[in-house]
Amino acid sequence: MAFNIEENLSYISGNNYPQEYLVALEVFIVLIILSRVFKFVILNRLKKASAATKTELDDLPIKIIDSIGWPFYIFLSLYISLLFVKIQDYFQTAMNYILFIIVTYYTIICLQNIIDYGAKKISSKQKEEDKYVIDFSANLLKGILWAIALLFILSNLGYNISTLIAGLGIGGIAIAFAMQNVLGDIFASFSIYFDKPFKVGDFIIVGKDMGTVKKIGIKTTRIQSLGGQEIIVSNKDLTTSRVNNYKRMKKRRISFSFGVVYETTSQKLKKINQIIKDVFDKIPMAELDRVHFKEYGDFSLNYEVVYYVNTGDYNKYMDVQQEANFAIKEEFEKEGIEFAYPTQTVLVNGQK
Repeated sequence: MAFNIEENLSYISGNNYPQEYLVALEVFIVLIILSRVFKFVILNRLKKASAATKTELDDLPIKIIDSIGWPFYIFLSLYISLLFVKIQDYFQTAMNYILFIIVTYYTIICLQNIIDYGAKKISSKQKEEDKYVIDFSANLLKGILWAIALLFILSNLGYNISTLIAGLGIGGIAIAFAMQNVLGDIFASFSIYFDKPFKVGDFIIVGKDMGTVKKIGIKTTRIQSLGGQEIIVSNKDLTTSRVNNYKRMKKRRISFSFGVVYETTSQKLKKINQIIKDVFDKIPMAELDRVHFKEYGDFSLNYEVVYYVNTGDYNKYMDVQQEANFAIKEEFEKEGIEFAYPTQTVLVNGQK
């Protein structure tokens, strides 16, 4: 029996002629070839071209396109090729759903690349200690995108997501109550980042604790105390406490007192004011505010000195105070002025 090609091509199989299947196969093969050419030739050339430019802005769209994997190209080629044949309604519906899921998936992947690019650009302008908030925000935003995508897919698949959203809302409230301390610390870290009451390297005092800020995390802040031990304080406690930040101090006000013996003559007492002024005039970082003979003490004539140091650095302040103490001691020795110390005079029969 002779083989008749025309009769075989006219034979209907599955509501389609064999030549329709051949056309669909040809379309599929052509689309796969075009996809490979685009993926491995055109896209690679675009990568090289963008690498040669100084700007990074053209890298983003290329990275987004490159993040689309082969499952997308293969299924898209299959979907388009099947348009040339007649298929069952349930199969077409399944293909539509699969295409929708794949498109949604790669849309989220592309949006993630945009978020990562934005986070990277913002982080590059921030200090190392501030990058934790940017990274956390980017991850949180990506998590929200995936949650929205899941609800979007379920909604388009015909599921009633109103009950699911209501359940998630109730569950979210319960979780929020259970994790309110953790969430409070996380939100406090955002407050610290945006308000910046202190930063890494600042010397702060919180309650009875003091030290240098070493790390600001999502939940806690680590402080290196003067004694050397590490103090870990929750961010919530830091935002609800009174924090003294000495690193932000531009000018430090210092008040100190000293006393001289009662035997000091009035003439020498009056010289003390000028001596103190001359001493502080020779100290570059110090600015004298006032010096006064303050009071008659139990065993001394007391003076009060107030001055400013034009720095917030504690070590430099102590250097200034030390220099002033040495100079005052030297000048008093030259003038024969004696510092007082606790003494007691006993009178016997009206005689000393």
